[in-house]
Amino acid sequence: MALLQAIHHVALICSDYPRSKAFYSEVLGLRIVREVYREARDSWKCDLEVSPGVQLELFSFPGAPPRPSWPEAQGLRHLAFVVHDVDVVVAELTACGVACEAVRVDEYTGKRFVFFADPDGLPIELYEA
Repeated sequence: MALLQAIHHVALICSDYPRSKAFYSEVLGLRIVREVYREARDSWKCDLEVSPGVQLELFSFPGAPPRPSWPEAQGLRHLAFVVHDVDVVVAELTACGVACEAVRVDEYTGKRFVFFADPDGLPIELYEA
């Protein structure tokens, strides 16, 4: 029996909070659940709903260093979201000015996927259900 049941949230630190908040909420359409300014840390925290029970936490921290390499740094490699139709989502992202790579096919599952980057260069994958 697995010890873990599901992913609750993924936390991201951004360089420009208003820009990233707009990207994740307006471009990707994630619903803002809660947003707080933490004065003691001079930091914003925004909880965004990906799906029921799964959230993305968006943080701002003054002076946070940039990601060391793209995408092969140790640690989180990329963030992947399930979509019903990769082509439809790519068209919507492109209309919003988001550059997407060419759609590829997973050689092991036969599923279609595509990558694009968030405002800080974090690789995001869309994986067709």
